[in-house]
Amino acid sequence: MSGKHYKGPEVSCCIKYFIFGFNVIFWFLGITFLGIGLWAWNEKWQCCGAFGADDWNLNIYFNCTDSNASRERCGVPFSCCTKDPAEDVINTQCGYDARQKPEVDQQIVIYTKGCVPQFEKWLQDNLTIVAGIFIGIALLQIFGICLAQNLVSDIEAVRASW
Repeated sequence: MSGKHYKGPEVSCCIKYFIFGFNVIFWFLGITFLGIGLWAWNEKWQCCGAFGADDWNLNIYFNCTDSNASRERCGVPFSCCTKDPAEDVINTQCGYDARQKPEVDQQIVIYTKGCVPQFEKWLQDNLTIVAGIFIGIALLQIFGICLAQNLVSDIEAVRASW
């Protein structure tokens, strides 16, 4: 058998390593999107409640009814509080009684805008970037699917030649 080479169908090494590279790229993209999501969750951008700070009236502890005896009555959770850069320690009671104040005074202590309108505004401001990223990722995934299908065909051809 010396000097003879196998001349049958083969599985392309190039495609195998290319698909491996795709998997690594999408793994890093997943980590990146997770990081962006965590950043957005932490950042808040003037954001409290779905549509505004008064959404907290739906919570039994924070609602502003006279029958609510909770200390958090007419307040918001501390995640809605604006951050004072001079404070090193988070004041977990900063939202107490915040919604009993006039709206102008509320804006000093808490975020009064809702998260849904803020996200919609951010999305409109960055629509072309977001759309471009999603279209680019979709095209990359379609290309990866085509490569994977090509690899499957190569494997089936090798298997059929046995």
